[in-house]
Amino acid sequence: MYNNTRPDIRRMALATIIPLFLLFILYILKFFEVGMNWNFTRLGVYPMQKYGVFGIFAHPLIHSSFKHLFANTIPLFFLSWCLFYFYKHIASYIFFAIWVGCGVLTFIIGKPGWHIGASGIIYGLAFFLFFSGILRKHIPLIAISLLITFLYGGLIWNMLPQFAKTTTSWEGHLSGAIAGTLCAIGFMGKGPQRPDPFADETEEEEIEAAEVAPKLDDSMDQGF
Repeated sequence: MYNNTRPDIRRMALATIIPLFLLFILYILKFFEVGMNWNFTRLGVYPMQKYGVFGIFAHPLIHSSFKHLFANTIPLFFLSWCLFYFYKHIASYIFFAIWVGCGVLTFIIGKPGWHIGASGIIYGLAFFLFFSGILRKHIPLIAISLLITFLYGGLIWNMLPQFAKTTTSWEGHLSGAIAGTLCAIGFMGKGPQRPDPFADETEEEEIEAAEVAPKLDDSMDQGF
C-alpha cells in the first residue's frame, strides 16, 4: 500500500510546482510595482493597437491591485494544479495555448482600454477541464468536470457584457473560455484517455493464442 501511495503523493507535489512558481512571479511583480511606485498597466493588452501587442504575452502577469490578485490566486492555483496533475504530459502545451490564445482573442475583440489580469487564463482552464472531461468520457475526468461546474459555474455570467461590471474585461473572460474550449477539442486525442473495457479480454485471448500455437506446431511435427 505504501508503494502505491508514494508515487501519487510525488505526482501531486510535482503538479504544484508550476502553479506556485507562477503565483510567486505574480506577487513579486505586484510588490515591485507598489513598492517602487510603478505602473505596469501598459504591459496589458490594448486591442488593435501596436503598443498593445506585447500584452498578449504579458497581460496575465499584471493586476490592478492586490485585491484583484487575491481574487485570482485560489482559482488560478487550483485549476492549474488540476491541469498539471490530470494532464501532466500535455499540460504545458495547453497552458501556453490558453495563455496566448486568450491574449490574441482579447486583442481582436476587446474594447478600447488596457486589459490585464489572469482571469482569462482562469476561464480558459475552467472551460478546458470541463469540456475535456466530458469529451473524453473518462470517469475521473468527468468528476473534475462536475467539480468545476459546482465551484465555478457562476463564472459564465462575467463573460457576458449584460452582467459584467463596466470595469471588468468580459472580453478577456470570453476569450479565455473560447481558448480553453478549443484546446479541449484540439487535444482530445492526446493525454489521458478512457480505458478500453475490452482490452483485458483481448490481451487474454492473445496470451491463450500464443500458448496454443506451440502445441499446434508440435502436433503437426509429430504427424509428419
